[in-house]
Amino acid sequence: MSNHKIAAIYTGAALVKPLTDLMREVLPDYEVMNILDDSMIAEIIAHGGMTKAVKRRLYGYYEIACASGAELILNTCSSIGDAVYGAREFMPIPIVRIDEAMARKAIAMADSIAVLATLPTTLDPTIRLLEACAAEMGKKITTVSALAEGAFPAITAGDAETHDRLIAETAKRVADTCEVILLAQGSMARMEGPLRKLTGKTVFSSPRLGVEMVRDMLEDK
Repeated sequence: MSNHKIAAIYTGAALVKPLTDLMREVLPDYEVMNILDDSMIAEIIAHGGMTKAVKRRLYGYYEIACASGAELILNTCSSIGDAVYGAREFMPIPIVRIDEAMARKAIAMADSIAVLATLPTTLDPTIRLLEACAAEMGKKITTVSALAEGAFPAITAGDAETHDRLIAETAKRVADTCEVILLAQGSMARMEGPLRKLTGKTVFSSPRLGVEMVRDMLEDK
């Protein structure tokens, strides 16, 4: 067994296997520890955003990751991304937002960015991330919010065809308003290629870029 470990925190099961496989590909020398609690996203949806109870549970999982010997925590859910900043002040290991690398890459190449999501609770945290990164990078950007309504319930019910169709329709609707389209949730990653063909725009998803950011951080240690 590897002497190195990464902990990934999930709020939904759909991303666990593809992201674990990706981490094993990009970081073959690291053991992957998965922590899944889908009650967090259910509570966020019910309350329209992050709650104190969700943040407490999330920080508890960070503590478990540290106690288990993880060298880095990957926060895989954009809806809980804002909670990372407070935790970084007291956690002894790095915490990476899976969507940060994607946001920085989009800002570097574009002035207008559309954020496409299947959950409304993901839009605002992703836009705040873009604005914070843009300010840090000294660049002004414009953002467009694009919600694929009905797509999240569809994928939750196992209807991938409807999920993908609604995402495609939403991307097509906003394509003329932006230079780059960001897929705000890792579970949308498989639509990256199809949406590029459909819209003719640059489309980014977070999983591979996020994992490559983790690799670069670990290699620089």
